[in-house]
Amino acid sequence: MSNSVCMIELSSIARGIETCDEMMKAASVKLLKASTICPGKYMVIVGGDTGSVEASMQAGMRVAGEFMVDKLFIPNINEQLMPAISSTNQVPTEGAIGVLEFYSVASAIVAADKAAKTADVTLIEVRTGFAIGGKGFVTISGSVSSVREAVEAAKAENDLLVETAVIPRPAKELYETLM
Repeated sequence: MSNSVCMIELSSIARGIETCDEMMKAASVKLLKASTICPGKYMVIVGGDTGSVEASMQAGMRVAGEFMVDKLFIPNINEQLMPAISSTNQVPTEGAIGVLEFYSVASAIVAADKAAKTADVTLIEVRTGFAIGGKGFVTISGSVSSVREAVEAAKAENDLLVETAVIPRPAKELYETLM
């Protein structure tokens, strides 16, 4: 089972594609996302067992070289994190909504894992930089108290936070836009 995740963000698209290839060849990992992100950067996110993810990340960092602008490694992730990054989580259609917005993709991923580990919430999505100026944001659902607890815990450890919101009784149409 996949229990770790890593990300490498690069300032070069060409080097990013090359880095992704090397990361996939270096170890048996699952490619969660590899894409361009604003403003003209490239991001690779892989998941898998801890040793494989570490090996993949080390290989990626060697290839990325001077083009690496950010990275992260999270061992023992919450089981909801990878499906939320891949937008494949099964999400309830009721409950409060929490939103955490960050200046960086890495910050959003770390916050999502923290939120899911802190309270009884469902990760709806971890949006990673595409068409949002390189930012990252997390949407979660659950009871009002659980969403508030998760949002507070996630934002307490992050200095790249832009804004948060907790919506106790969201409109049905809002839920539909988030799915």
